[in-house]
Amino acid sequence: MKISVTSRHLKSNKGLRDYVEEKLLKMGKYLSEPIEANVVLTGEKFRQLSEVAITHSGLTTRGEGEAADIRSAIDNAIEKLEKQLRRQKDKFNHQKKVMEKWKS
Repeated sequence: MKISVTSRHLKSNKGLRDYVEEKLLKMGKYLSEPIEANVVLTGEKFRQLSEVAITHSGLTTRGEGEAADIRSAIDNAIEKLEKQLRRQKDKFNHQKKVMEKWKS
């Protein structure tokens, strides 16, 4: 998995990058192919924003999170992204079962 972390108006450190990588590695259970992830962390006056975009199999899936704490914003974005990926995988598996049913 190739992960790039970009910070805007926010001091990024090794601990924050490791936290993002740890969360994104859990996405491997939904995706099996080589994955590219772009994470943008933005600090504003009273809120922190995180944008996560994962590219896999020619598809791009995005999740955005907002909170007062940057780690909570990352968690929100990852949660939204995980929900989308779970839905995509379930849809694919359902289609696969329907096609197998039609073949027999």
